[in-house]
Amino acid sequence: MNWLDKLEQRFGHIAVPGLIRIIVVVNVLAFVMLRIDPSWIGALTLDPNRVMHGEVWRLITYLFIPPEMDPIFLFFALYFLWIMNDGLEQEWGAFRLNVFYVCGMIATTVVAFFITHHSVTNAFLNLSIFLAFATVLPDFEVLLFFILPVKVKWLGWLAAAFVGVEIVLSPYPANLAPIVSLTNYLLFFGPQFFQSAATQREDMLRRARFEAASHVGPLETRHRCAICGKTEVDNPEMEFRVAEDDLEYCMEHLAQAPAGKKD
Repeated sequence: MNWLDKLEQRFGHIAVPGLIRIIVVVNVLAFVMLRIDPSWIGALTLDPNRVMHGEVWRLITYLFIPPEMDPIFLFFALYFLWIMNDGLEQEWGAFRLNVFYVCGMIATTVVAFFITHHSVTNAFLNLSIFLAFATVLPDFEVLLFFILPVKVKWLGWLAAAFVGVEIVLSPYPANLAPIVSLTNYLLFFGPQFFQSAATQREDMLRRARFEAASHVGPLETRHRCAICGKTEVDNPEMEFRVAEDDLEYCMEHLAQAPAGKKD
Protein backbone atom coordinates (compact mmCIF):
# COMPACT_ATOMS: atom_id res chain seq x y z
CA MET A 1 0.00 0.00 0.00
CA ASN A 2 2.43 2.65 -1.19
CA TRP A 3 -0.30 5.28 -1.33
CA LEU A 4 -1.08 4.70 2.35
CA ASP A 5 2.58 4.93 3.29
CA LYS A 6 2.87 8.26 1.49
CA LEU A 7 -0.29 9.59 3.13
CA GLU A 8 0.88 8.51 6.55
CA GLN A 9 4.27 10.17 6.11
CA ARG A 10 2.58 13.44 5.24
CA PHE A 11 -0.55 13.45 7.41
CA GLY A 12 0.12 10.84 10.09
CA HIS A 13 0.45 13.52 12.76
CA ILE A 14 -3.25 14.42 12.47
CA ALA A 15 -4.51 10.87 13.12
CA VAL A 16 -7.12 10.51 15.85
CA PRO A 17 -6.26 7.61 18.18
CA GLY A 18 -9.29 5.62 19.30
CA LEU A 19 -11.59 7.16 16.68
CA ILE A 20 -14.11 4.33 16.80
CA ARG A 21 -14.01 4.40 20.61
CA ILE A 22 -15.07 8.04 20.45
CA ILE A 23 -17.93 7.15 18.10
CA VAL A 24 -19.00 4.36 20.46
CA VAL A 25 -19.22 6.84 23.34
CA VAL A 26 -21.30 9.26 21.23
CA ASN A 27 -23.53 6.32 20.23
CA VAL A 28 -24.27 5.78 23.90
CA LEU A 29 -25.15 9.46 24.34
CA ALA A 30 -27.38 9.34 21.25
CA PHE A 31 -29.08 6.23 22.60
CA VAL A 32 -29.94 8.05 25.84
CA MET A 33 -31.22 11.02 23.87
CA LEU A 34 -33.37 8.83 21.61
CA ARG A 35 -34.82 6.97 24.60
CA ILE A 36 -35.94 10.32 25.95
CA ASP A 37 -37.26 11.61 22.62
CA PRO A 38 -37.27 9.12 19.67
CA SER A 39 -38.12 11.91 17.21
CA TRP A 40 -34.52 13.15 17.45
CA ILE A 41 -33.47 10.40 15.05
CA GLY A 42 -34.99 12.43 12.23
CA ALA A 43 -32.33 15.08 12.78
CA LEU A 44 -29.44 12.61 12.70
CA THR A 45 -30.02 10.52 9.58
CA LEU A 46 -28.05 10.98 6.36
CA ASP A 47 -30.83 12.42 4.19
CA PRO A 48 -29.46 13.71 0.84
CA ASN A 49 -32.40 16.05 0.25
CA ARG A 50 -32.02 17.75 3.61
CA VAL A 51 -28.25 17.95 3.25
CA MET A 52 -28.77 19.79 -0.04
CA HIS A 53 -31.03 22.21 1.83
CA GLY A 54 -28.27 23.16 4.25
CA GLU A 55 -28.46 20.49 6.98
CA VAL A 56 -24.83 19.52 6.43
CA TRP A 57 -24.40 18.11 9.94
CA ARG A 58 -26.15 14.97 8.69
CA LEU A 59 -22.94 14.03 6.84
CA ILE A 60 -21.52 13.26 10.30
CA THR A 61 -24.40 12.69 12.71
CA TYR A 62 -25.64 9.48 11.06
CA LEU A 63 -22.49 7.87 12.47
CA PHE A 64 -23.91 8.36 15.96
CA ILE A 65 -27.20 6.53 15.41
CA PRO A 66 -27.06 3.41 17.64
CA PRO A 67 -27.03 0.10 15.74
CA GLU A 68 -29.56 -1.28 18.23
CA MET A 69 -32.19 0.24 20.48
CA ASP A 70 -32.44 -2.74 22.80
CA PRO A 71 -30.05 -1.95 25.70
CA ILE A 72 -28.64 -5.47 25.97
CA PHE A 73 -27.94 -5.93 22.26
CA LEU A 74 -26.64 -2.38 22.05
CA PHE A 75 -24.15 -3.09 24.81
CA PHE A 76 -22.69 -6.10 23.01
CA ALA A 77 -22.71 -4.36 19.61
CA LEU A 78 -20.84 -1.33 20.92
CA TYR A 79 -18.52 -3.44 23.05
CA PHE A 80 -17.54 -5.41 19.96
CA LEU A 81 -16.97 -2.17 18.01
CA TRP A 82 -14.68 -1.11 20.85
CA ILE A 83 -12.75 -4.39 20.60
CA MET A 84 -12.47 -4.07 16.82
CA ASN A 85 -11.07 -0.55 17.20
CA ASP A 86 -8.36 -1.81 19.54
CA GLY A 87 -7.50 -4.80 17.34
CA LEU A 88 -7.31 -2.88 14.06
CA GLU A 89 -5.50 0.06 15.59
CA GLN A 90 -2.91 -2.26 17.08
CA GLU A 91 -2.35 -3.94 13.71
CA TRP A 92 -2.60 -0.88 11.45
CA GLY A 93 -1.99 2.12 13.63
CA ALA A 94 -4.38 5.00 14.21
CA PHE A 95 -3.78 6.72 10.87
CA ARG A 96 -4.65 3.74 8.68
CA LEU A 97 -7.75 2.98 10.70
CA ASN A 98 -8.78 6.63 10.34
CA VAL A 99 -8.30 6.43 6.56
CA PHE A 100 -10.31 3.20 6.40
CA TYR A 101 -13.17 4.77 8.35
CA VAL A 102 -13.19 8.03 6.39
CA CYS A 103 -13.19 6.09 3.10
CA GLY A 104 -16.21 4.19 4.41
CA MET A 105 -17.94 7.46 5.26
CA ILE A 106 -17.31 8.79 1.75
CA ALA A 107 -18.62 5.55 0.23
CA THR A 108 -21.79 5.73 2.34
CA THR A 109 -22.34 9.33 1.26
CA VAL A 110 -21.94 8.35 -2.40
CA VAL A 111 -24.55 5.62 -1.95
CA ALA A 112 -27.03 8.04 -0.37
CA PHE A 113 -26.61 10.79 -2.99
CA PHE A 114 -26.14 8.82 -6.20
CA ILE A 115 -27.64 5.35 -5.76
CA THR A 116 -30.48 5.17 -3.23
CA HIS A 117 -31.33 8.91 -3.21
CA HIS A 118 -32.77 8.54 0.28
CA SER A 119 -31.65 8.16 3.87
CA VAL A 120 -29.05 5.50 4.64
CA THR A 121 -27.70 4.19 7.93
CA ASN A 122 -24.21 3.36 9.18
CA ALA A 123 -24.89 -0.39 8.88
CA PHE A 124 -22.56 -1.05 5.96
CA LEU A 125 -19.88 1.16 7.47
CA ASN A 126 -19.96 -0.93 10.65
CA LEU A 127 -20.01 -4.08 8.50
CA SER A 128 -16.86 -2.95 6.69
CA ILE A 129 -15.11 -2.60 10.06
CA PHE A 130 -16.19 -6.10 11.00
CA LEU A 131 -14.99 -7.58 7.69
CA ALA A 132 -11.64 -5.82 8.09
CA PHE A 133 -11.32 -7.17 11.62
CA ALA A 134 -12.18 -10.70 10.45
CA THR A 135 -9.55 -10.42 7.69
CA VAL A 136 -6.76 -8.98 9.82
CA LEU A 137 -7.43 -11.09 12.94
CA PRO A 138 -9.20 -14.19 11.59
CA ASP A 139 -8.48 -16.41 14.60
CA PHE A 140 -9.99 -14.04 17.16
CA GLU A 141 -12.73 -15.94 18.99
CA VAL A 142 -16.17 -14.64 19.97
CA LEU A 143 -18.87 -16.36 21.97
CA LEU A 144 -21.80 -17.00 19.64
CA PHE A 145 -25.02 -16.71 21.64
CA PHE A 146 -22.67 -16.08 24.60
CA ILE A 147 -21.90 -19.84 24.71
CA LEU A 148 -20.28 -21.22 21.56
CA PRO A 149 -16.71 -20.05 20.78
CA VAL A 150 -16.39 -19.25 17.07
CA LYS A 151 -13.45 -17.80 15.18
CA VAL A 152 -14.38 -14.45 13.73
CA LYS A 153 -13.26 -15.45 10.22
CA TRP A 154 -16.24 -17.82 9.93
CA LEU A 155 -18.63 -15.05 10.93
CA GLY A 156 -16.89 -12.86 8.37
CA TRP A 157 -17.52 -15.42 5.63
CA LEU A 158 -21.15 -15.65 6.72
CA ALA A 159 -21.55 -11.87 6.59
CA ALA A 160 -19.91 -11.78 3.15
CA ALA A 161 -22.33 -14.48 1.97
CA PHE A 162 -25.33 -12.39 3.07
CA VAL A 163 -23.90 -9.38 1.22
CA GLY A 164 -23.48 -11.54 -1.88
CA VAL A 165 -27.09 -12.71 -1.69
CA GLU A 166 -28.28 -9.12 -1.33
CA ILE A 167 -26.26 -8.09 -4.38
CA VAL A 168 -27.68 -10.95 -6.46
CA LEU A 169 -31.32 -10.58 -5.39
CA SER A 170 -31.63 -6.79 -5.29
CA PRO A 171 -32.70 -4.96 -8.47
CA TYR A 172 -30.43 -2.50 -10.25
CA PRO A 173 -29.24 0.01 -9.09
CA ALA A 174 -30.02 -1.00 -5.49
CA ASN A 175 -27.63 -3.95 -5.83
CA LEU A 176 -24.78 -1.48 -6.27
CA ALA A 177 -25.30 -0.07 -2.78
CA PRO A 178 -23.54 -2.91 -0.88
CA ILE A 179 -20.62 -2.90 -3.33
CA VAL A 180 -20.07 0.84 -3.20
CA SER A 181 -20.64 0.95 0.57
CA LEU A 182 -17.78 -1.52 1.05
CA THR A 183 -15.36 0.40 -1.17
CA ASN A 184 -13.07 1.00 1.80
CA TYR A 185 -12.76 -2.76 2.39
CA LEU A 186 -12.14 -3.44 -1.31
CA LEU A 187 -9.59 -0.62 -1.44
CA PHE A 188 -7.60 -2.04 1.48
CA PHE A 189 -7.89 -5.76 0.78
CA GLY A 190 -8.78 -6.13 -2.92
CA PRO A 191 -5.18 -5.96 -4.19
CA GLN A 192 -4.12 -8.52 -1.58
CA PHE A 193 -6.85 -10.95 -2.68
CA PHE A 194 -6.02 -10.54 -6.38
CA GLN A 195 -2.31 -11.09 -5.72
CA SER A 196 -3.03 -14.18 -3.63
CA ALA A 197 -5.29 -15.61 -6.34
CA ALA A 198 -2.66 -14.96 -9.01
CA THR A 199 0.03 -16.63 -6.89
CA GLN A 200 -2.13 -19.70 -6.29
CA ARG A 201 -2.89 -19.95 -10.00
CA GLU A 202 0.82 -19.73 -10.83
CA ASP A 203 1.61 -22.45 -8.28
CA MET A 204 -1.09 -24.72 -9.71
CA LEU A 205 0.18 -24.24 -13.26
CA ARG A 206 3.75 -24.95 -12.22
CA ARG A 207 2.67 -28.08 -10.39
CA ALA A 208 0.61 -29.15 -13.41
CA ARG A 209 3.62 -28.70 -15.71
CA PHE A 210 5.73 -30.80 -13.40
CA GLU A 211 3.10 -33.53 -13.13
CA ALA A 212 2.70 -33.59 -16.92
CA ALA A 213 6.45 -34.04 -17.27
CA SER A 214 6.50 -36.88 -14.73
CA HIS A 215 5.88 -40.30 -16.23
CA VAL A 216 5.50 -42.83 -13.48
CA GLY A 217 6.09 -46.37 -14.68
CA PRO A 218 6.46 -49.66 -12.82
CA LEU A 219 10.26 -49.27 -12.70
CA GLU A 220 10.37 -45.49 -12.55
CA THR A 221 10.51 -43.17 -9.59
CA ARG A 222 8.19 -40.25 -9.05
CA HIS A 223 10.65 -37.85 -7.44
CA ARG A 224 14.30 -37.14 -8.30
CA CYS A 225 16.55 -34.35 -7.05
CA ALA A 226 17.94 -32.31 -9.95
CA ILE A 227 21.29 -31.94 -8.13
CA CYS A 228 22.10 -35.18 -6.32
CA GLY A 229 19.81 -37.48 -8.31
CA LYS A 230 18.39 -39.12 -5.19
CA THR A 231 14.84 -40.49 -5.34
CA GLU A 232 12.25 -41.71 -2.91
CA VAL A 233 13.65 -45.19 -3.51
CA ASP A 234 16.91 -44.12 -1.87
CA ASN A 235 15.05 -42.84 1.18
CA PRO A 236 11.25 -43.25 1.47
CA GLU A 237 11.15 -40.44 4.07
CA MET A 238 12.96 -37.95 1.83
CA GLU A 239 10.93 -34.84 0.91
CA PHE A 240 11.04 -33.05 -2.43
CA ARG A 241 9.91 -29.60 -3.64
CA VAL A 242 9.35 -28.10 -7.09
CA ALA A 243 11.33 -24.86 -7.51
CA GLU A 244 10.81 -21.83 -9.74
CA ASP A 245 12.62 -23.53 -12.64
CA ASP A 246 10.05 -26.39 -12.62
CA LEU A 247 12.71 -28.85 -11.45
CA GLU A 248 12.45 -30.94 -8.31
CA TYR A 249 14.95 -30.78 -5.45
CA CYS A 250 15.43 -32.69 -2.22
CA MET A 251 15.27 -30.64 0.95
CA GLU A 252 19.05 -30.89 1.35
CA HIS A 253 19.66 -29.12 -1.97
CA LEU A 254 16.57 -26.91 -2.13
CA ALA A 255 18.60 -23.89 -1.06
CA GLN A 256 20.75 -24.29 -4.19
CA ALA A 257 17.72 -24.02 -6.48
CA PRO A 258 17.20 -20.74 -8.43
CA ALA A 259 15.95 -17.91 -6.25
CA GLY A 260 12.17 -17.52 -6.07
CA LYS A 261 9.18 -19.11 -4.48
CA LYS A 262 9.32 -22.86 -3.98
CA ASP A 263 6.34 -25.18 -3.73
